Amino acid sequence: MSWDREEKQESQERIQRELAKRRARGEPLLPLPAPQKSRKLSHTFWGQAWCRHLETWQHYEARLPAGRSYLRQGKVLDLTIAPGTLSAVVAGSQLYDTLIHIRPLETDRWQEIVHASQGQVASMLDLLTGKLGDGLLSILTHPDHGLFPRPGEIRFDCTCPDHADLCKHASAVLYGVGTLLDTRPDLLFTLRGVDQADLLPAASADSAASLSQTGGDLQDTDLSQLFGIDLGE
Repeated sequence: MSWDREEKQESQERIQRELAKRRARGEPLLPLPAPQKSRKLSHTFWGQAWCRHLETWQHYEARLPAGRSYLRQGKVLDLTIAPGTLSAVVAGSQLYDTLIHIRPLETDRWQEIVHASQGQVASMLDLLTGKLGDGLLSILTHPDHGLFPRPGEIRFDCTCPDHADLCKHASAVLYGVGTLLDTRPDLLFTLRGVDQADLLPAASADSAASLSQTGGDLQDTDLSQLFGIDLGE
């Protein structure tokens, strides 16, 4: 037991040295905040829907719990969502660079979603907060035909020595997306390479343009009031 403690301490000291070197080179390496006292990693519609979708991947179910644990421990750093990619640094026994490639949403699949949404999305705010009818929500979150990526559309690339298709570092990054979507739900559409404004009626173009000026960032919004939840739970 003493040897295990010493090994863990050496690992932590090594990580801190690596962090110091990278930060000195200008890398922020800020941990993604994750709830510590709640069983839920996400508290808003899109964040929770993303996490539920991950847990439909039965092929990876043995790898997902370790990812949740890593996220809760603040080991996911500098998570970035861009069109077709997720990137982050994850602190394991050392710092690992993790990159996840996700194919853009198929055009036909997106057009089917756009067609099904006609007349059902009143505003961009309703879309980003998930205040939509049950029928449309089931279409948007369908495991095979909705917005979320399927396992076959994903390729994992991590600098760790684990040669499994999905390592725990990549799993932590995937769960981190759910946390990030709590304040930036628009990033789901960015990731899939589609324009959420396509789901709005033409009369809502002005409100879509207004939200796009802030990048859809809900960070400064009173989320407790907006989503009808208690974020302090």
